[in-house]
Formats: sequence, structure tokens, C-alpha cells
Amino acid sequence: MAKSTSSIPATASQERHGVAAGLKDQVGGLMDSAIALRRGLHKWPEIGNTLPKTRDQVLSALEGLPLDITLHETTSGIAAMLTGDKPGPTVMLRGDMDALPMPEDTDLDFASKTENCMHACGHDTHTSMLVSTAKLLSERRSEIPGRVLFMFQPGEEGYHGAKFMLDEGLLNVSKLKDGTESPIKAAYALHITTSMPAGMVGTRGGPVMASSDVLSITITGKGGHASEPFRTLDPIPVACEIVQALQIMITRKIETFDPAVVTITKLIAGTTTNVIPETATIEGTIRAVSEKTRNKVHDSIRRVAEGIAAAYEMQATVEIKIGYPVTVNDKPSVDFALDIAESLLGEGKAVHMPSPVMGAEDFSYVLNQIPGAMVFLGGTPQGVNPATAAPNHSNRVMFDEAAMAHGIALYSSLALRTLGVTLN
Repeated sequence: MAKSTSSIPATASQERHGVAAGLKDQVGGLMDSAIALRRGLHKWPEIGNTLPKTRDQVLSALEGLPLDITLHETTSGIAAMLTGDKPGPTVMLRGDMDALPMPEDTDLDFASKTENCMHACGHDTHTSMLVSTAKLLSERRSEIPGRVLFMFQPGEEGYHGAKFMLDEGLLNVSKLKDGTESPIKAAYALHITTSMPAGMVGTRGGPVMASSDVLSITITGKGGHASEPFRTLDPIPVACEIVQALQIMITRKIETFDPAVVTITKLIAGTTTNVIPETATIEGTIRAVSEKTRNKVHDSIRRVAEGIAAAYEMQATVEIKIGYPVTVNDKPSVDFALDIAESLLGEGKAVHMPSPVMGAEDFSYVLNQIPGAMVFLGGTPQGVNPATAAPNHSNRVMFDEAAMAHGIALYSSLALRTLGVTLN
């Protein structure tokens, strides 16, 4: 049974997991270096799967720790393994490292110095928290029965970085030195968000984030003079009709409680004011939270586009580029993670989200193979209403750096508790 080190009695979740007083002290001692690393990463963001400056900063921060480090060759991914002093299974913790191709307008002292590149989704905080977790758990190596695999991943923002790391053998962990098997038992990732107050976490079992596919429809008609549309097959009105019809299709063909989103973000047509073009192209994104609905939407888009085009004697060519799958959390892992979070943050601070987020994540590839969970970490700056805070992916988004302490504590505790270590 956990015993409180203060006059405050242990909560029910602390009775199950421990009061983590010493762990929280360790986190406090790591915050200066965590903030410094986060700001260094924020100042020099990089995009995609090749992140040389970022990898160098991470490797420098990990230097001297008792880690077996593997540098991935197809990407800038880093796999760092901490082996405890006792045998046991492996738990994996993931932090993504890449930034977004966009300007930064935050006026922070450590704002991006790379033109049109910004850590607008908080991956700099994820990476820094994971490095700090590696430091904390390295100090507790003698307590650990098993291993912790730290997955520093590039290319989350549309570049399939997790899949590249998996294809390169990330999950093919070796046996322990004594020949004992040490399979990966669970995998966890944290994601900071300004849609939730600092000091809170949230997630849900089952689908937690959507699939993401890219849509392109080209309507081919017959060009001609803008003053004689009757002599042409004008693709622009047909493209506009398809855009409208896709929204009707979503509301009338897709189940309310198994939702999907089709958003058209580009319409490309024409070269000047007095020419009807031969083609018009519409592009956008498709989101769904089940494979069943994902496939249904794909089929419905083709039927709607081809049918409308045919009604006007034109042709629609539909191309769907398959992106990330639905991110599906393992329910027992979610209950476990939220219970641990409550023991760290207090009652009412760890919430079951009622519905999925329609954003997408390539941690989905990991969760398709290993039980685990994606957990959202509140990061709204103090004094700012989450409802009006600049959201993730905004050129003005800012995160409360103090929230990284909660993330480091949660990452560390998830690893320790998965391996059966009481939090002290």
C-alpha cells in the first residue's frame, strides 16, 4: 500500500500506483534542461524524415546515459534502449521530432530562425519530454525489471515516419543478455494540445484519431470561348456541384455516430477571364474513425463525382491517396494510463474524452501492432482560455512549458508501472 509522505492522505489511484513524491522531485530537477532543449529545438525546426540538426541536438542531450542507441538509416529516427538491472518485458515511449512548413508569428525570444518552418504542433516539447524521461529512468535503472525503448520519430506530419521506423525493424527487439525474451508489452505517446488546460490529460479507448486520405478529382470537359458556353462542356460549374454534393453525401449517407469529414480545400481551373478551360480539379482531405466508414466514403465519392460529371456529358477522374490509418487505442491501456495520470495530477484531472479527434497520427501504425495509447496533454498557457487559445498548427500557437513537467512524470510513470514498479 502506498503511504503519503505528507499529511495529505493518498488517493485511491495513489494507493494503486504510489504517491510518486521522489519522482516529482526528479522531474523538478530536470525542468531547466528540458526547457533549454525544447527552446533549442524550437529555434531550429526541421521538416520531414531528414532532421540532421534535430537529431544532433537529441543525441547530445542523451550523451552519457546508459542507453543502447540505434540510428535509423532511412530516416533521422533514433531508437534508444534502456536496460534495467532486472529481467522483464519492454515498454516503448514515443516522441515525434518534426516541424511544419509554415511561418511563426509568436514573438517568442526563441522563435524559429528557419524561414517558413515552425514547431506549431508541439513536437519540440514531446522530444524534450522524452529526453528528460530517459534521464529520469536512467537514474532509476536499478529499480527497472525489463527495458524501456525510447522512439524518437521524424516525419509525423504527413511523412509516415513511424512506418519507416517500423519497416526498419524498430519492434524487432533482441533478447536480454541472458537469453531471456523481452517483448514489447505496451507503447505510449503523449501529444500536447492547447485545447485542454495545462495540468490535465485526456484520451479514450477505441478510435481516438481519424484516418487521413488525400482526395483529388479532375473533371474533363471541352474548352472554348467564355462568351459561348453552349459550345463547350464547362467543367467549373460541375466541379462546384460536386463540392456541394459531397457535403450532402456526408450528412445523408454516413452514420452520425461513426462520422467522417470531407473538406475540399482547393479548386484549380482556368487561366484567364475569357476562356472556359477543359479541366477543373478539386482537392481536399478525407477523415474517418473506422475502416468501414473510410471505405464507404471512398466509394461514395467516386459514385457522386462520376455520376454528376456523366450527367453533364463529362468525365470525372477520382484519385484517393491513402494516408494514415485510424488511431485506435487499446481500452485497458487507456484505463491504466488515465488512472496513473490521476495519481500524478489529482482527481478530475484525467478525463475520458467523449469522442475522437478528427486529426490524424502515424502512431496509428504502432498501435496496429502493439497495445497502447495516445494520450493528450493539456498545454494551454496560464491565464488563456482553451476555447480561444491559438490551436495546434496555428502560426501563433504557444504552449505552457510548465506542462512538460506533467508529461515527463506521466511518460516515466507509464514505463515504471507497466514494468510493475511502484511510484515513489
